[in-house]
Amino acid sequence: MTQQDMVAVEQLVREIARALVDEPTAVEVQSVDREENTVLKLRVAPQDVGKVIGKQGRTARSVRTILGAVSMKLHHRYTLDILEEDDEA
Repeated sequence: MTQQDMVAVEQLVREIARALVDEPTAVEVQSVDREENTVLKLRVAPQDVGKVIGKQGRTARSVRTILGAVSMKLHHRYTLDILEEDDEA
């Protein structure tokens, strides 16, 4: 997996989140490499957390499904953590 692939996946998650929220400038995506996977930590404005998660978690599940497809294509597992205001990075 290349650095370019990681940046592209980060940018994909960032653009999806920006399309969902009221404050797109507050969207931040940070990637944390682990041994067997990469964790993408998504942080949005506090009032937008619900929009990213969706009713009964459907929106978050959909974004994770997209990441699953990307993971299969790139042969590297990606997971998504949606951070709330009081979560630490």
